[in-house]
Amino acid sequence: MELTLLGTGAPQGLPRPGCPCAACATAVGDEARAATALLIDGALLIDLTPGPAFAAARAGQSLAGVRQVLLSHPHDGPALEVPAGLPQPGRVADGRELALLDGHRVRAIAVDIPGTGYEIGGGGGERLLYLPPGAAPAGPVNGAAAGGYEAMGGTGPYDLVLLDVIGRPDALARLRASGAVDAATDVIAVHLDHTVPPGAELHRRLAATGARAVPDGTTLVAGEFPVGAPPELPRRTLVLGGARSGKSAEAERRLAAFPDVLYVATGGTREGDTEWAQRVALHRERRPPGWRTAETCDLVPLLSGGERDAAGGPLLGPAREPGADRRAVPGGDDAADRVFDASPLLIDCLALWLTHAMDEVGAWDDATWEAGGRRALRERTDALVAAVRATRRQVVAVSNEVGSGVVPATPAGRRFRDELGRLNAAFGAECEQVLLVIAGQPLALRG
Repeated sequence: MELTLLGTGAPQGLPRPGCPCAACATAVGDEARAATALLIDGALLIDLTPGPAFAAARAGQSLAGVRQVLLSHPHDGPALEVPAGLPQPGRVADGRELALLDGHRVRAIAVDIPGTGYEIGGGGGERLLYLPPGAAPAGPVNGAAAGGYEAMGGTGPYDLVLLDVIGRPDALARLRASGAVDAATDVIAVHLDHTVPPGAELHRRLAATGARAVPDGTTLVAGEFPVGAPPELPRRTLVLGGARSGKSAEAERRLAAFPDVLYVATGGTREGDTEWAQRVALHRERRPPGWRTAETCDLVPLLSGGERDAAGGPLLGPAREPGADRRAVPGGDDAADRVFDASPLLIDCLALWLTHAMDEVGAWDDATWEAGGRRALRERTDALVAAVRATRRQVVAVSNEVGSGVVPATPAGRRFRDELGRLNAAFGAECEQVLLVIAGQPLALRG
């Protein structure tokens, strides 16, 4: 099944007409995008982009063979143009299936905003899913029972998924949780708008979610693993930054498209500290509703996959290779085994973990430090670094970069600065990716 993207932008296009923002000003060349529209095997057109006949011609295609035109969402962009000779556009009612004469089958998927998603099946058993801008599936995917997934013409993940990854990363997380998307699914970001700077920053953010963007006019083949697809997702990422640099937001963004994330807060609560409570509340409000939170500094068991419930029983199933193809793994239908070996971990942050560890070993007192506190702290940091090296979970950790400022005035302050620098270096050495966030802009130090 061959798919040509006549456009990949939001309904108003990119750049938006008359918009003076920096993203629109830099959306040129391959980063300029018309409203998203899909031409499937030259016979099925989903959504309309301005000048569809010219867009098809630029892509080396023709609309002469189109037998069906479907719309996925209410139109608020430029006036729709229906070229002469094309069927009048229509919509398929949610849950209904449409069989086309050329062998394609289309099923309408209910979404959580006004509009309709479409699942398209090809004659060779290939399947793709297309969701309208700003949409996620409403309820269980494709009408399957909760926690399950059944695709038209069989079970298993889609070959190709096109959705608003930037605007609705939670939609991709839901598809992963249901098994509709796995490591072999080609995830294409469409409906791209001016909310993210085009170019390198857009492609970096998408790669972190396991998705990619392609220029208008690109032709894809469902079921073929593409050349130039996003690289394998890193298992371990360290995000460094100063105070209010945006490091936590960057870490959260990297896991927003994954299900069942366990947010590990190492700071805990501080009785009577109103300002700290406000910080914690802001972090909680920013997290997706499906994430869980653990307030603990006991990181080694979590990195080892030893997550336990209140009764001491394991919360998650046996270890699996992150990103492994679910279809090739025995027991792959188990809900805990569907996407990763265990829930991804977001650890925020290592600086507070170190503060706790230094409290416990008496590192703030010079005599205690020299009498054994230094050795005890080193044992704890070595154990943490060893657990990071051996982990089979997807981990994103946050830490403060404190070595570039004023030299602390006290021995204890200098000791903390030095030990955090050592911990960051040792932890980062075990990570596939290390980022430094400055003024909200992430700089790749590794990976």
